[in-house]
Amino acid sequence: MPMIVGSARDAATLLAHHFRHVAGERIAVLHLGPERRVLGCDESAVTPGDSAPLPIRDILAAALKRDSRGLILAHNHPGGDPRPSAADVAATRSLARAAASLGIRLHDHLIFAGGDCRSFRELGLL
Repeated sequence: MPMIVGSARDAATLLAHHFRHVAGERIAVLHLGPERRVLGCDESAVTPGDSAPLPIRDILAAALKRDSRGLILAHNHPGGDPRPSAADVAATRSLARAAASLGIRLHDHLIFAGGDCRSFRELGLL
Protein backbone atom coordinates (compact mmCIF):
# COMPACT_ATOMS: atom_id res chain seq x y z
CA MET A 1 0.00 0.00 0.00
CA PRO A 2 1.41 3.44 -0.88
CA MET A 3 2.48 5.69 1.99
CA ILE A 4 0.03 8.42 2.95
CA VAL A 5 1.28 11.58 4.68
CA GLY A 6 -1.37 12.75 7.11
CA SER A 7 0.67 14.99 9.39
CA ALA A 8 3.89 16.94 9.85
CA ARG A 9 5.15 14.04 11.96
CA ASP A 10 4.57 11.58 9.09
CA ALA A 11 6.47 13.88 6.73
CA ALA A 12 9.31 14.39 9.21
CA THR A 13 9.68 10.63 9.62
CA LEU A 14 9.91 10.17 5.85
CA LEU A 15 12.31 13.06 5.28
CA ALA A 16 14.63 13.03 8.32
CA HIS A 17 17.25 10.74 6.74
CA HIS A 18 17.91 13.32 4.01
CA PHE A 19 19.36 15.67 6.62
CA ARG A 20 21.44 13.41 8.87
CA HIS A 21 25.17 14.01 8.81
CA VAL A 22 24.92 16.82 6.24
CA ALA A 23 27.48 19.61 6.68
CA GLY A 24 25.79 22.20 4.46
CA GLU A 25 22.21 23.05 3.58
CA ARG A 26 20.03 20.65 1.60
CA ILE A 27 16.48 20.94 0.27
CA ALA A 28 14.11 17.99 -0.16
CA VAL A 29 10.64 17.98 -1.71
CA LEU A 30 8.06 15.29 -1.09
CA HIS A 31 5.58 14.97 -3.97
CA LEU A 32 2.03 13.96 -3.10
CA GLY A 33 -0.80 12.67 -5.23
CA PRO A 34 -4.50 12.31 -4.48
CA GLU A 35 -5.28 11.65 -0.81
CA ARG A 36 -1.70 12.75 0.04
CA ARG A 37 -0.15 9.53 -1.27
CA VAL A 38 3.60 9.80 -1.73
CA LEU A 39 4.62 9.92 -5.39
CA GLY A 40 8.33 10.43 -4.75
CA CYS A 41 10.97 12.69 -3.31
CA ASP A 42 13.55 14.99 -4.87
CA GLU A 43 16.54 16.45 -3.08
CA SER A 44 19.06 19.11 -3.96
CA ALA A 45 22.79 18.84 -3.71
CA VAL A 46 24.28 20.03 -0.46
CA THR A 47 25.11 23.73 -0.54
CA PRO A 48 28.13 24.77 1.53
CA GLY A 49 27.32 27.11 4.38
CA ASP A 50 23.96 27.89 5.87
CA SER A 51 21.96 29.34 3.00
CA ALA A 52 20.60 27.68 -0.12
CA PRO A 53 18.35 29.44 -2.64
CA LEU A 54 14.91 27.91 -3.09
CA PRO A 55 14.73 26.69 -6.70
CA ILE A 56 11.01 27.38 -7.19
CA ARG A 57 11.05 26.82 -10.94
CA ASP A 58 12.82 23.45 -10.62
CA ILE A 59 10.52 22.34 -7.79
CA LEU A 60 7.41 23.13 -9.81
CA ALA A 61 8.78 21.58 -13.02
CA ALA A 62 9.37 18.34 -11.10
CA ALA A 63 5.90 18.58 -9.54
CA LEU A 64 4.27 18.93 -12.95
CA LYS A 65 6.32 16.05 -14.34
CA ARG A 66 5.16 13.81 -11.48
CA ASP A 67 1.58 15.13 -11.68
CA SER A 68 1.82 16.15 -8.02
CA ARG A 69 -1.28 17.48 -6.32
CA GLY A 70 0.66 18.57 -3.27
CA LEU A 71 4.16 19.21 -1.96
CA ILE A 72 5.95 19.14 1.35
CA LEU A 73 9.15 21.15 1.33
CA ALA A 74 11.95 20.48 3.80
CA HIS A 75 15.40 21.85 4.43
CA ASN A 76 17.97 21.90 7.17
CA HIS A 77 19.67 24.61 9.18
CA PRO A 78 23.25 23.39 9.72
CA GLY A 79 23.74 25.97 12.47
CA GLY A 80 21.34 24.02 14.70
CA ASP A 81 18.51 26.56 15.07
CA PRO A 82 15.24 25.17 13.63
CA ARG A 83 13.39 28.49 13.73
CA PRO A 84 12.37 29.80 10.28
CA SER A 85 14.21 32.92 9.12
CA ALA A 86 12.44 35.83 7.44
CA ALA A 87 13.97 34.62 4.15
CA ASP A 88 12.57 31.11 4.76
CA VAL A 89 9.09 32.54 5.31
CA ALA A 90 9.23 34.77 2.22
CA ALA A 91 10.53 31.99 -0.04
CA THR A 92 7.93 29.54 1.27
CA ARG A 93 5.09 31.95 0.62
CA SER A 94 6.41 32.59 -2.91
CA LEU A 95 6.49 28.85 -3.58
CA ALA A 96 2.99 28.40 -2.14
CA ARG A 97 1.58 31.14 -4.42
CA ALA A 98 3.35 29.81 -7.52
CA ALA A 99 2.28 26.24 -6.77
CA ALA A 100 -1.34 27.29 -6.16
CA SER A 101 -1.43 28.97 -9.57
CA LEU A 102 -0.76 25.50 -11.02
CA GLY A 103 -3.32 23.72 -8.86
CA ILE A 104 -0.69 22.31 -6.50
CA ARG A 105 -0.93 22.78 -2.74
CA LEU A 106 2.11 23.35 -0.55
CA HIS A 107 1.01 21.36 2.50
CA ASP A 108 3.96 22.20 4.72
CA HIS A 109 7.58 23.28 4.99
CA LEU A 110 9.73 21.49 7.56
CA ILE A 111 13.04 22.72 8.94
CA PHE A 112 15.41 20.15 10.45
CA ALA A 113 18.14 21.32 12.84
CA GLY A 114 19.90 20.09 15.93
CA GLY A 115 17.78 16.94 16.22
CA ASP A 116 14.59 19.01 16.06
CA CYS A 117 12.04 19.65 13.32
CA ARG A 118 9.69 22.61 12.93
CA SER A 119 6.57 22.74 10.75
CA PHE A 120 5.48 25.98 9.08
CA ARG A 121 1.89 24.73 9.16
CA GLU A 122 2.03 24.03 12.91
CA LEU A 123 3.67 27.42 13.51
CA GLY A 124 0.85 29.16 11.61
CA LEU A 125 3.22 30.40 8.89
CA LEU A 126 1.52 28.59 6.02
